[in-house]
Amino acid sequence: MNKTIKHLKNHRPLYFAIGFTLLFVFYISLILVPFSSCYRLDVGSNSLGLAIYNTEMVQGFFQARDQAQLFCYSQFLQFWDVIFAVLSSAMFGSWIIYLFKNKRLVLVAPTVLGMIADWSENFLELLMLKTYSISGTISETLVSLGSGLNIFKLTMSGLTWLIILVGIILALKTFLTKPKLT
Repeated sequence: MNKTIKHLKNHRPLYFAIGFTLLFVFYISLILVPFSSCYRLDVGSNSLGLAIYNTEMVQGFFQARDQAQLFCYSQFLQFWDVIFAVLSSAMFGSWIIYLFKNKRLVLVAPTVLGMIADWSENFLELLMLKTYSISGTISETLVSLGSGLNIFKLTMSGLTWLIILVGIILALKTFLTKPKLT
């Protein structure tokens, strides 16, 4: 019994990483995709958060949707996309903790900073949507700030992937160079 408990404790980071990965996949499949369908279009961009954008792009994004779709998009930004950021940070952070064996916790920082940038960008998108709904125009300052946060978020995402890739390479190197017990 003690051996089993010790085994579970030693592999806890792996179990968290696998668990958060499964939760992330289920969340995307069962919640995120269905709840984002109410503002999706067959043609054009369906998200501002996946590219660098300017005022014309944001204006076009909002103009292409009716009021119900814009309301749905605002709900999505306020709730479902926030949960997505938390789950992706937990998943990537868990993998980093597992790959670096709890020794380099600072390497989780890009995932957390990316999550905060995503939340901040969502807030700015909501402000853009509100000003668009009231006046039909969008502040270039808000667009610039939102796009800047988006660039930062995407940079943190790339850094997170790089950290995970380095962790996988180091784990493979350790595994392949470990003396074989005969």
